[in-house]
Amino acid sequence: MAGHSKWATTKHKKAVIDARRAKSFAKLIKNIEVAARNGGADVSGNPALELAVQKAKKTSVPNDNIDRAVKRGAGLTGETIDYTEIIYEARGPQGSAVLIECLTDNKNRAASEVRLAITRNGGTVADPGSVSYMFARKGVVSLPKNELTEDDLLMAVLDAGAEEVKEHGENFEVHSDPTDLRAVVAGLEEAGIEYETDEIEFVSSMAVELDADAARKFLKLVDALEDLDDVQNVYSNTDIGQDVLAELEND
Repeated sequence: MAGHSKWATTKHKKAVIDARRAKSFAKLIKNIEVAARNGGADVSGNPALELAVQKAKKTSVPNDNIDRAVKRGAGLTGETIDYTEIIYEARGPQGSAVLIECLTDNKNRAASEVRLAITRNGGTVADPGSVSYMFARKGVVSLPKNELTEDDLLMAVLDAGAEEVKEHGENFEVHSDPTDLRAVVAGLEEAGIEYETDEIEFVSSMAVELDADAARKFLKLVDALEDLDDVQNVYSNTDIGQDVLAELEND
């Protein structure tokens, strides 16, 4: 769930949306700082930074904030950026698997807050490796179907290294090796096909379909985790069907 909840329902008050937007900005800025720290301030020679900056711009993060984050991360302002990447594993409703990706400057704080959010919202903290083996790192491009067929899409992305195309309701998802993500996006742009998001995500090898009650619990768990400052992304192997989503909309 990179910077947004794939499973979120649409009933949000403005104050909640504004708070989420601010939190999303903070997470995007943190990604830029880490990418600049790891690979330097030159966007053309740092693919991770290029991706982080593109993502921030697409989410309307102001250019001044982006520039400052690049300089901070690259050590050009004299500030020290010292984040540690940690992945926590959990079990959710109906045996679902959850991966929680954190970037933190305080490992103890991150660990205690993540554990608390999991246990207070019906989840169980899982042993390292007991959940993560079900996930693989992938480049994921999401786009609306519109008038596209799967064949149209495959023609545009197969030579660029795409591995498969998946249907998700009104959207297609193109999966690739993370190193081929930029080439896949370039292939779409060359074919004149518009896309919504391009991310490097953890993708599960199997899905657990949730009923309405489990989906409610799962969404509560994800919301609690995403509200934590140290949590960058939450991934899961859950599948919430259209009929269940429709039922949740009526709550």
